[in-house]
Amino acid sequence: MPAKTVQGNDPEDLEGTYSRVDGEYKRLPDLHKKLRAIFSGVKNKQDREAFRQVLVPRMVTDEAGVSYDQSQKVREDFYEALTSFGMCLKVALSTSSFFKDPAFPDATTDNYKKDLKFFTEIRAHARLDAQETVDYSAYEKQIRDLVDREVTGVKVHDPKGILDVNKMGELPEDGDDPKDWSDEKAKNEADTISSRVRKTIEEDLDDDPYAQAVFSELLRKAIEEAEANFDHPHLQYDFFKDLQDTVNQGAAPDIPEVIRGNKHQRAYFGIFKLAVADKGLNDHGDIHFVNEALHIDTIVNEAVAANTLSHEAIYQQIKQKLLPHFFKQYGGLETANKLIDQILDKTRKGVNRDDF
Repeated sequence: MPAKTVQGNDPEDLEGTYSRVDGEYKRLPDLHKKLRAIFSGVKNKQDREAFRQVLVPRMVTDEAGVSYDQSQKVREDFYEALTSFGMCLKVALSTSSFFKDPAFPDATTDNYKKDLKFFTEIRAHARLDAQETVDYSAYEKQIRDLVDREVTGVKVHDPKGILDVNKMGELPEDGDDPKDWSDEKAKNEADTISSRVRKTIEEDLDDDPYAQAVFSELLRKAIEEAEANFDHPHLQYDFFKDLQDTVNQGAAPDIPEVIRGNKHQRAYFGIFKLAVADKGLNDHGDIHFVNEALHIDTIVNEAVAANTLSHEAIYQQIKQKLLPHFFKQYGGLETANKLIDQILDKTRKGVNRDDF
């Protein structure tokens, strides 16, 4: 007679499996304690903003001049602890011995469920604050489904579609006026916007060094103003919100109106402004540099359109067209090549992003 099987598995292979599953739920108290320990510094456990404050991005610069987020490690530890706790609770709720164990009365189980829902919502907000990609892994989906099914019938939804994170902090449709925020929430929003502005400057404007330089200086001043008004979180929020509105426009305050609406022309104009600031070029005036930016924009667009199969051909054509012009206009091969190198660097980034 062939040996009986359990769902196609030899019983000997499954020996010990059920006992391990039955014992898994006993890790819940330690996992729950580890999760809550991340927020041990929160005094008012009813204040969601205080929990959010632990995770909100805090960008600082190290001795080498590299910026990093002080809160990133805390968020990563929190995500890991929440996933471990949530998966363990899922196993517990599917195990009959868990409900029979006197060490886990109904009140304790209900508390675990409520904490899972609470921290799942905190995680969703933390990810938005940090502009992180939402994790749609199998584990994360199981935890969301568990919360939906087990906790008070209220679903926790991940954001759908495209989120314009740059609009976070604006007056929402439900009338949540910043003037009515608590000091804690105002500080959280100020920290979040400060981090977001820094990230926008470093990443989204990397093809426009002039805009980066101008906005970085404005951010530095805003941080100084905020530190000087440490006891006024709403005023701190106003400093960073005003700066965010300016940065979102993409154009430095002194960019002439005629090219403000074209990010490529703004970047070309900025190349000349930086060259003047570095004493590598005489100041020919904004009108002259605007005309140069328009001229460069035409040449770059023509090169991109004519060389769809070869990036190198794009760059060669641009250099071929601009070198005689710059050499004649600015009186030297060194200056001409420096300007062209910056234009090509900007063009490479645009081509790689399919931005033309």
